[in-house]
Amino acid sequence: MLWWLLCTILVGCAAGFLASKIMGLDSSNWVQNLVIGLVGSFVGGLIGWVIGLRATNLIGSVIISVIGACAALWAYNKYLKK
Repeated sequence: MLWWLLCTILVGCAAGFLASKIMGLDSSNWVQNLVIGLVGSFVGGLIGWVIGLRATNLIGSVIISVIGACAALWAYNKYLKK
């Protein structure tokens, strides 16, 4: 249980940091990166489920989370940010 939580936090931070860099945003706030990464993990999991992909290891989880975080950041900037 503790190992899963630690891996989730690490994957979330890494995915949030990478997605922020890819989308050209400030990536210095680790709490913001964690939130972006966790939302990205959820969105990436949904996208992967729809198209039939799933992550089976840590690297796959980071890739799916980064894709989902980029999609979430794009949607946020396009539709919600004013």
